[in-house]
Amino acid sequence: MGLNIPVNVIVAYGLGLLLLYVIGWLLLVPFKVIWKFIFNGILGGIVLWILNMVGKHIGVVIAINPVTAIIVGFLGIPGIILILLLQFILI
Repeated sequence: MGLNIPVNVIVAYGLGLLLLYVIGWLLLVPFKVIWKFIFNGILGGIVLWILNMVGKHIGVVIAINPVTAIIVGFLGIPGIILILLLQFILI
C-alpha cells in the first residue's frame, strides 16, 4: 500500500504554502510600521511632557497633541527644535 500522490498535487501544496507565507509577510509588515508610529508617538509625548515640566520654569511650553508627539517621536531633538522655531515664528 504505497502513497500514490501525483507530483502536481505536491507542487500545488508547496505553491499554496509559499503563497500563504508571502501573504502573511505582506500583512505583517504594515503592522510593524503602524506599531513603530504608535511607539514613537508615545515616546515623543513623554519627551514633550518632560520638556514642559522643565521648560515651564523658563517659559518654554510646547502643546502636547498627536502631531507634535509624532514629530518629536520621529525626528527626536531636531523635531523639538523645529517645533520651538515654528512656535516662536508664528507667535
